[in-house]
Amino acid sequence: MVWAVLLAVLTNMSVRTDPPTVREQRSLDQAGPVVDRAIGELARAAGAAGLLELSPPRIAAGCRVTPFAEGARLRREVGVLAPVGTGKAVLDGIADRLPATWRAGVGSGLDGPELHADAGEFVAVEGRPTVDGRVLLLVDTGCRPVGSGYRPAQPTAAGPEAAALTAALAALGRPGDTAPELVTAPCPGGGSARTARSAGGPGPAASPAALAPLADAAPLLDNPPVYAYRTGPVTVLAELVPDDTRLAATVGCPS
Repeated sequence: MVWAVLLAVLTNMSVRTDPPTVREQRSLDQAGPVVDRAIGELARAAGAAGLLELSPPRIAAGCRVTPFAEGARLRREVGVLAPVGTGKAVLDGIADRLPATWRAGVGSGLDGPELHADAGEFVAVEGRPTVDGRVLLLVDTGCRPVGSGYRPAQPTAAGPEAAALTAALAALGRPGDTAPELVTAPCPGGGSARTARSAGGPGPAASPAALAPLADAAPLLDNPPVYAYRTGPVTVLAELVPDDTRLAATVGCPS
């Protein structure tokens, strides 16, 4: 009986005080804030001039936590400027500016350089160059119990990113009466990184020449169909695909 009581006490203490040892011990609602903070860290590491876009959170349900329990995984992405040929240098710079506890490093993958890091709480970070002058950074929870579910932070009133998006839509002759999708992430030093995104969809043929007058200087990226430029504190990214033009205007973390 003494052994049984001792075992019960130790089990209760372990449940209450020991850190999780596997991903299945942290639900999606517990991992969500870790993912959001990781996106903010990546935005800071990319730098305001290098940050192109914060993508909306994506939740994929239906994975298996165990053979008997379903779960879901949360993914968020960050797009970073990396002109062709500079992908590894950009990834190395980002890795160097991430927290030491992440143990970030860049190695060789099957298709080129890859960044790998651990944001804590079993949240993985990966990054690799694309073929159009960008680096894509992915934060992934893996499959885990849903719990009460992921609740993204609600952005406050629109800022300069919304005005830059409206100007770009007008220059392309596209309607701007639909409220943009706002995506945000907390910056490590306070404030937030923010992206305003257009809904896309059919519209008139678009050309980078229509956006050039809005830029403060030469374009950051001119690799059709992708075009990016800076206007004030905002980076505008355009994917000028026929009948499906997409725009994103982003403000990075405060310096």
